[in-house]
Amino acid sequence: VITRPEMEIGRYHWMYRSSRPHRYHHVPALRGNISPLGIQGCFECCIKCLGGVPYASLVATILCFSGVALFCGCGHVALTGTVSILEQHFSTTASDHALLSEVIQLMQYVIYGIASFFFLYGIILLAEGFYTTSAVKELHGEFKTTACGRCISGMFVFLTYVLGVAWLGVFGFSAVPVFMFYNIWSTCEVIKSLQTNVTVPGDQICVDIRQYGIIPWTAVPGKACGPILENICNTNEFYMSYHLFIVACAGAGATVIALIHFLMILSSNWAYLKDASKMQAYQDIKAKEEQELQDIQSRSKEQLNSYT
Repeated sequence: VITRPEMEIGRYHWMYRSSRPHRYHHVPALRGNISPLGIQGCFECCIKCLGGVPYASLVATILCFSGVALFCGCGHVALTGTVSILEQHFSTTASDHALLSEVIQLMQYVIYGIASFFFLYGIILLAEGFYTTSAVKELHGEFKTTACGRCISGMFVFLTYVLGVAWLGVFGFSAVPVFMFYNIWSTCEVIKSLQTNVTVPGDQICVDIRQYGIIPWTAVPGKACGPILENICNTNEFYMSYHLFIVACAGAGATVIALIHFLMILSSNWAYLKDASKMQAYQDIKAKEEQELQDIQSRSKEQLNSYT
């Protein structure tokens, strides 16, 4: 039988122990790359980094670099081969094709500038894609979108649109030499097919370069007929230039597709930044209202306490 004094002593010890503050023991930090759940932290970090990559911008950048490289490299070599063919077979006088040579040399310098500009512009657009993707915001925390950042994104949208329209013209212009070389090649194929037919001599089939306007009508000889034209088609300069112009035209088309892709990405990023700025303004107003409400409640409590 428990007496009353023993009950009071037990009650005193129970209240004393419960009134003592809790003591927290220091937990040593985990060493290495092992998380508390036993999963390696390096794997989680790699997953987060892969989630922060803007894959759409990365694909567009690779496509843009590939298209510009094909257009500039193949176009430069093809223009050099075209000048060699003209000087050897269609315009033996240097004064007749002097203007064309200067224009082709100027176009080659322009190609150098285009390659340098798009290399830098593609890197800038890829960096802009990294900093505006939502995955990076989840990785590094929320950041405040400024008016300057939204203005820069809008400027990229406008500039990419202008470059896309310009490259449509470049794509159409690059198809012109492909059309010219195709006409020469098809004429050579006709001459080869008529070698067995005696009634239609191949000497009457000719290709006149002067009608395309690239050399003046006073150029000598200006045209090639029959076996001479067939020999031109069998030269290494003609074969390489024809196929390089095709590849350069394909590269221009790939660049147009890449710029359209970039335009869609930049438009979506700009819309995202615009919505984020509106959400940020809403959250600021909401936080201000909550703070004012807390201040009103605290003042009312103080007044109530003073009355009581």
